[in-house]
Amino acid sequence: MSKKYSVSIVSYTNTLPLRYGINKSKALDEMDLQLDMPAVCAQKLIDNKVDIGLIPVAVIPLLKEHYIISNYCIGSNDKVDTVKLYSHVPLEEIATVYLDYQSRTSVMLAKVLCKHYWKIQPAFINAQAGFENTTKGKDAAVVIGDRCFALNGTFPYEYDLAFEWKKYTKLPFVFAAWVSNKKIDEDFISKLETAMQYGIEHTKDAINETDIADKAMIETYLTQRINYDLDEGKKQSLYLFLDLLKQNNY
Repeated sequence: MSKKYSVSIVSYTNTLPLRYGINKSKALDEMDLQLDMPAVCAQKLIDNKVDIGLIPVAVIPLLKEHYIISNYCIGSNDKVDTVKLYSHVPLEEIATVYLDYQSRTSVMLAKVLCKHYWKIQPAFINAQAGFENTTKGKDAAVVIGDRCFALNGTFPYEYDLAFEWKKYTKLPFVFAAWVSNKKIDEDFISKLETAMQYGIEHTKDAINETDIADKAMIETYLTQRINYDLDEGKKQSLYLFLDLLKQNNY
């Protein structure tokens, strides 16, 4: 049958179980699945180049029409390990924060934390590729995704943004949600939900089918750092986060 829906999903390791489930499912027959970095997922949905995206939640207000179509997300209940502020100096000494070009949500989260929780006022600079390796002095860098695996432990100061949000709000955090820019057939949504449930339940199988070297580390990351349920706590957190963005005109 011909493809029905175009779908953009984040290509990072944190979506591995979701991609595994989709690739094993009947839903795959009804979609054109595209792998992208978060910012590209978002832009494709904004530009109507895809029907559905696993997009950074900070982009939701930019959509003319949006529907959160799934009970699954990319979230964390505590430390996430792959969304961090790396710094050479303590928070109160940071002068400049370089912002990752790959995701809007983490950038906005850093700004919210700076203003409302850490009470600091650094200059923010939109960064280019490779920026995480060029910071110095009183610079800090917001970095997301798989690049963090290599960066963790290499800076004098590291701040896990999901953990900092949890300390600030007592809530988990939602980095990305399944969002459509139009009404989607309920039968397809049901197939997509079944696919993701299968993938999450078979996370170890998904890891074993990759060429990842440190499979134990990735299993810990996917099962103990990432949490995929868009439960009530995460929904409350999502609405609070979006409200803070609106209040601050971010």
